[in-house]
Amino acid sequence: MQERNQTFVTEFILLGFSLSPRTIPLLFSVFLMLYLLILLGNGFIIILICLDSHLHTPMYFFIGILSILDLGYTTTTVPQMLAHLASRKKSISFSSCVAQMYIFLVLGVTESWLFAIMSIDRYVAICHPLRYKLIMSPCLCGGMVIFCGLWGVTAALVYTIFAMRLPYCGPNKINHFFCEVPAVLKLACADTSVNDRIDFILGFSVILIPLSLILVTYVNIFMAILKIRSTQGQMKAFSTCASHVTVVTMFCVPAMVMYMKPGSKASPEEDKKLALFYNVISAFLNPIIYSLRNKDVKRAFLKVTRLRRAPE
Repeated sequence: MQERNQTFVTEFILLGFSLSPRTIPLLFSVFLMLYLLILLGNGFIIILICLDSHLHTPMYFFIGILSILDLGYTTTTVPQMLAHLASRKKSISFSSCVAQMYIFLVLGVTESWLFAIMSIDRYVAICHPLRYKLIMSPCLCGGMVIFCGLWGVTAALVYTIFAMRLPYCGPNKINHFFCEVPAVLKLACADTSVNDRIDFILGFSVILIPLSLILVTYVNIFMAILKIRSTQGQMKAFSTCASHVTVVTMFCVPAMVMYMKPGSKASPEEDKKLALFYNVISAFLNPIIYSLRNKDVKRAFLKVTRLRRAPE
């Protein structure tokens, strides 16, 4: 009965960033601007892909899904972080913390596997261009995205259940700006070694396996690119691949460091920086790296704006 009473925690306190009062308005302005640019950039990509039929290809279908995921997991964390920066109340209820943790993990794990699917798409486009449309059919693309989503839902459920089955008997102050598994586990009133092993195993399946698949795929892609006789063709293929590799590195490497290291070696301040990188910075840069500098996207943007101006 005593153990049951100890587990009763009604809310957590998110400590956020260790800042002086003078720097809080500046940080609030920076994160607000970043969040608005994330909404604008990723929303722009989604709308453009929907409106222009020339962008109804497997590559842009996956980029559209990526933008939706970026919007989802930044909206799960950033508005709350802004609210806590603007007010003295920094509490979050136990149930809200669990929900935030689960939704963030679902979207993050789904995105990790989506990167692997996108590398396969680039492999087929470069190594089998004549059969690209036949192989990457709408049914296959849809099935791949569903697979990513199901994997995300399952892995996130396991992560969350193993984290929240532990007793939390106080203190209830989370040294983070949102409810992330490694930060919450530090408050558990029990041994978390089992959770460390679960996190490592799941991290292997949701980060290392997709990264290994991406690595093998790109080795084959680069070998195929080197066989292209045209220098212009090589540069175009390298440019497309470089965008994907950059985005993958920004998201997966910090996430791998965060979720696969033992909890005892975790530094709260380093964890916050890592979380900012794969939560906010990558979502901000993805539209720029992947699409906004793309000629097809620029052409689609000009086409859409001309159509809207035509009736006038």
